[in-house]
Amino acid sequence: MQIAVLTFDGYNELDSFIAAAMLNRMKGAGWMAWITSPAEQVTSMNGVTVQRQQPLDFAREADAVLIGSGIRTREIAADPGLRDQLGLDPRRQLIGAQCSGTLLLARLGLIGGLPACTDLTTKPWVVEAGVDVIDAPFVAHGNVATAGGCLASTYLATWLVARGSSWDAAAEVLRYVAPVGEKSDWIERTRGVVQPFL
Repeated sequence: MQIAVLTFDGYNELDSFIAAAMLNRMKGAGWMAWITSPAEQVTSMNGVTVQRQQPLDFAREADAVLIGSGIRTREIAADPGLRDQLGLDPRRQLIGAQCSGTLLLARLGLIGGLPACTDLTTKPWVVEAGVDVIDAPFVAHGNVATAGGCLASTYLATWLVARGSSWDAAAEVLRYVAPVGEKSDWIERTRGVVQPFL
């Protein structure tokens, strides 16, 4: 599975890097998560500059796409030219968005009237876009999922592994990244959040 982790200028490091690192634990099964950006380099909200691994049009051909958040998402979501470049298709792709990434998903018309999750800062803008925002860390409808809160990136990555492979594979990824002494607790808590949507 080839995964585009959409990462724009002003990105939140937790969203892009946690999800990408978790998903790349599946390399042995042929998976690869790529930092995907419109520019050769992007700089985070805290000044961390990274080189993209894939250009933005990779999102069109990827098997899955995750949209992280950032301080410029309102501006990005308002750009019709950029939205047109993405060409996301939930009929053939798994698509997830986190925090302000949910606003971009809404502007792409991929949420409609379905309940969605986002962070507290972005919530008014997502509601203004016509989305029913719920007070939950994660929700999925078919091939489209949303999450709210920086560490909810673990839920998106777990959902994607479970959908693209199996729950057992997702649990193994979680077992690797979870804190020592808390691994079983993390797996069970994540199962309780994600499994109803599998």
